[in-house]
Amino acid sequence: MINWFGYFKALHLIFMVSWFAGLFYMVRLFVYHAESDLNHGINSKAFRKQYLIMQKRLWKIISWPAMILTLVFGFLMLYLQPFYLSLPYMHLKLGFVLMLVLYHLSCHYIYLKQKNDSSIYSSFQLRVWNELATLFLVVIVFIIVLKNELDGFYGTVGFLLFGIILFIAVKLYKKIRKAN
Repeated sequence: MINWFGYFKALHLIFMVSWFAGLFYMVRLFVYHAESDLNHGINSKAFRKQYLIMQKRLWKIISWPAMILTLVFGFLMLYLQPFYLSLPYMHLKLGFVLMLVLYHLSCHYIYLKQKNDSSIYSSFQLRVWNELATLFLVVIVFIIVLKNELDGFYGTVGFLLFGIILFIAVKLYKKIRKAN
């Protein structure tokens, strides 16, 4: 008998890693695009054009397909083992996955704004936005690995502390960059 659940789980994890890689790199490209005037001077238009090409390829070839396939294989696992839907930690995980999909859609909005040269986000705002994907990754992994509610509580507290530390690190990085 074929272990379909195992195959679906492996594919779910592979595409989840690809999805996060796409999200992490996409927002970095947003930052580079936003900083192109500052970093490239008279060549900034050419760099912005190149960043847009990179964004388009990353978004359409990697990020969107990886998100869709992550969700498809996740739902296939739930279809094969529907009892997971009765577990409280799965509801929590699916809630964060929904927020991650909304984050992805927000990134698509930023992509369209930069594509139309109408983005209103500063590089600092985009750097903070980039850290949000890291927080989603941390909380989803902790929920799925730790499962029980007490561990979930500690994971959530740790997640919030991790977020605060990341925010402080971004602020410090901004100060150091300004000083240089």
